[in-house]
Amino acid sequence: MDDKWLTRVCRSIEPLREEAMAAARERLDSLTKPPGSLGALERLAERLSGIAGAMPPPLGKKVVVVMAGDHGVCEEGVSAFPQAVTEQMVLNFLRGGAAVNVFAKHAGADVVCVDMGVAATIDHPGLVASKIAPGTANMTKGPAMTREQALSALSAGVELVGRLAGDGVRLIAVGEMGIGNSTAAAAVTSALLGVPPEASVGRGTGVDDAGLARKRDAVARALAANGLAAGAGASGPEGALETLAKVGGFELAGIAGVCLGAGVYRVPVVVDGYISTAAALVASRLSPHVASYLIASHRSEEPGHGVVLDALGLEPMLELGMRLGEGTGAALSLRIVEAAVDVLGSMATFASAGVSGKLE
Repeated sequence: MDDKWLTRVCRSIEPLREEAMAAARERLDSLTKPPGSLGALERLAERLSGIAGAMPPPLGKKVVVVMAGDHGVCEEGVSAFPQAVTEQMVLNFLRGGAAVNVFAKHAGADVVCVDMGVAATIDHPGLVASKIAPGTANMTKGPAMTREQALSALSAGVELVGRLAGDGVRLIAVGEMGIGNSTAAAAVTSALLGVPPEASVGRGTGVDDAGLARKRDAVARALAANGLAAGAGASGPEGALETLAKVGGFELAGIAGVCLGAGVYRVPVVVDGYISTAAALVASRLSPHVASYLIASHRSEEPGHGVVLDALGLEPMLELGMRLGEGTGAALSLRIVEAAVDVLGSMATFASAGVSGKLE
């Protein structure tokens, strides 16, 4: 895997199809409701049409992709839970016992669990094995991964979307699992947006005040060790790839690849919380059209999440005070996305219903 591959992928991602969006707007304005009265649902319906290049966009299978990986920065005491929980939770996903499994079942979606870099060997027929390495290196002492590893993880995400799309999947939610990954997400946020650790670091798994101080310190040291000055903001595709390799995680890179794959295969991706959204930010810096293919599911309790959502220009659908991760918020939002599509395809027009339209 090399930079030329990434360049080809990013250049293949096109803007949304304006003709389909215009048709969606015209259809929405003809339906039995005041224009614009469904608010964000109407904007979502337009965008979904532009993604698919069809009005209404096709419905099909839907999945929740949960990418998992471990982090060397856990050595710095940044989490309230031991690193072994990553492996244990992956097994929980595979057995159907996690919150994301419950919410995915409600949405009629399958859960696809991907090992991007868990620091354990997991043998399970339901696991997608894409392990780059058994966890990243400690980013406070140097790069979390090599450039080649980052590219391989991005490729795994893009290829996964291709396989899912080929299997008839038309809607993907994406989440993550990885003890220590909110620290990596905060470092990515600070590096790409130029915000200090105080603005990017939250309590994650529920660390106390001392743990929060350790997380902030770890992010500051990681940025310094890797030449990514907080407050400056890494720019452009090269800055994004450099940031991902130096302070990201294998599951973050995989999610960034899924976001790129959304644009390549024209499949909407519903992004979960802070970690997933930080990965989406990387993808949007790699290719400027990517954000148009992404749907923000919710706004989490992590303080940096709102900062990243604003940078991406994404409007979250839910605000429930959640901070679990796993893809839970994204899974909860799948029915809302489908409802936006159903409005286009199933709701009556003024003409078909025999309802008087707006007075001129």
